[in-house]
Order: sequence, then structure tokens, then C-alpha cells
Amino acid sequence: MTNLTLKAREVFANDRYATEATNVVIDWVEAHAAQCSIALAPIHRNALGAVMGGVMFTLADLAFAASANSDRLAEDAQLAWVSLSSSIQYLSQPKGNTLVAKSTCVKQGRTTCVYNINITDENNNLAAIITTTGMRIN
Repeated sequence: MTNLTLKAREVFANDRYATEATNVVIDWVEAHAAQCSIALAPIHRNALGAVMGGVMFTLADLAFAASANSDRLAEDAQLAWVSLSSSIQYLSQPKGNTLVAKSTCVKQGRTTCVYNINITDENNNLAAIITTTGMRIN
């Protein structure tokens, strides 16, 4: 496991809704990219038994935060990037018990950035696509 991944896990442990309530795990972080995952439990499902959209959104949001702030984590600096807006398209109901979100940078400028996040299930079926625009806060 890389130092960047360990640092991201340490810093984002303070994102308690994602890490404690939803149980999102940061799998790895590289320069402007990250992967997070979640082991699905009954609490993540709606009344119909389907994975709640908010679970997928939370998974994507943490993957964005880790990838967008990867340069700050590498420098041991204060986090600088937050979500400004996100668009999510739910494509199919995930199968199985695991979801994975992979976040990649489209463009990161001085004050704004754009990232794509793909969420797949354990069979590698694409469940959702998210585009997040972020802004630098310091």
C-alpha cells in the first residue's frame, strides 16, 4: 500500500458519514485518481431491496475527494478541493455485494476541476456514471 493511500485513509477518516455510517473504504490513491469500495449490507438497500442511490453517490463523492486532493495529500498540505456540483446517471441496478468507484481527472486547473467517477458492481457491470466539478477553497 502506498504512502499516499495511507495518508488519504488517515485524513478522510474524518469524513465520518462516508467512512463510519456508510462504510466506504479507500482502496488506493494515485496522482489525480482514486478507487473506493463498499461491501453492501442490508442497511444500504431501499424498501425494494435495491441499492439506494445515496449510497452510490456517497461512494463516488469520497472517490472524488481523495483523487482531487491527491496532490495536497502528497505534500502533507491542507485539503483544497471540494465538490461544487455533481451529476449522476444511474445505469443499472448493481448485482452482488460489492461496489467500486474509480475516479479519474478530466482537467484540474487553478480554481476548478472536473472528474469522472465510474461505479461498477463485483461483476464489473457499470452501475452509475458521475461527473463532479470541484472548486479550490484555499
